[in-house]
Amino acid sequence: MCGVAASTVSRALSTPDRVNFRTRARIEAAAAELNYTPNSQAKALSSGRTGAVGVLVPDITNPFYFDLIRGTQLQLKAAGYTQLLVDTEESDEVEASTMEQLRKGADGIIVTAPRLGDDVLLAAAAKMPMVTINRDVPGVPAVIIDTPTATGQALDHLISLGHTRVAFMAGPLTSQSSSRRWAALSLAAEERGVEVLRLGPFAPKTQSGAAAADSAVHSGVTACIAFNDLIAIGMLQRLRERGLRVPEDMSIVGCDDIFGADFCNPPLTTMTSPIEQAGRVAVSMLLGRLNPLAGGSNRSRSVMPTHLTVRGSTGPVRDA
Repeated sequence: MCGVAASTVSRALSTPDRVNFRTRARIEAAAAELNYTPNSQAKALSSGRTGAVGVLVPDITNPFYFDLIRGTQLQLKAAGYTQLLVDTEESDEVEASTMEQLRKGADGIIVTAPRLGDDVLLAAAAKMPMVTINRDVPGVPAVIIDTPTATGQALDHLISLGHTRVAFMAGPLTSQSSSRRWAALSLAAEERGVEVLRLGPFAPKTQSGAAAADSAVHSGVTACIAFNDLIAIGMLQRLRERGLRVPEDMSIVGCDDIFGADFCNPPLTTMTSPIEQAGRVAVSMLLGRLNPLAGGSNRSRSVMPTHLTVRGSTGPVRDA
């Protein structure tokens, strides 16, 4: 229609500054008349870029990931990228196969709380740009939410209420976050001269709260720090069923401050994190590797501060 080569049309639509004004206007008019839309797959073949970024989360039903997904989505959209969201179902096998598939379908990936081993993640990062969230692997860019520091704050809070025997309701064995929180809690307890027990592991779901609560009651502790808010909320429900009062008979601390944590009965004391901001920072770090000249972050590690939010689920230790 325009009487020019296909390469000229391509330049006019992708890099308009390389085509003179009149020719570009003619091509743009023809494209509008034909309702032309660029073929993303064809563009990927010619440029090696898909314009998409994969975001992997272990459990899309966990409210913790709602804000994180919103953060990655908004930041990617602003940069002109499409987000490919994948629920890896808390499975290292699904995680591994998804990352392999995304090598051809995405320009890079953000993996949240991955369950794979360090060597597998390092090998995957060597094949395509990757940023992890809540997983620290030497050589792989990471955004770390500093819950271990808040775990120490939670212990100090419980000690101030008279608790000297506290349980940590651990998350999955493959969760680095759970291991880091337990290590920080153990060290803080040793420094402060109080006893902490590690119970579990428990799946990071509300349904796990019943078993966690029963385990805590059997252990004889007066307070618990749960791996996440979902386990903590499940514990509140189970303790109520057993006729135990929170916080009079047992104090409960959660982690993440998910939507609804303040609506519980009683409202949940928990560790609050800048979750949406963590998603945005992860995207910025990934874009810095995809487009070094476009102003993305060149950091290889970013630590997000976390603090304890005190609500009604913690109180003074019950009288003996």
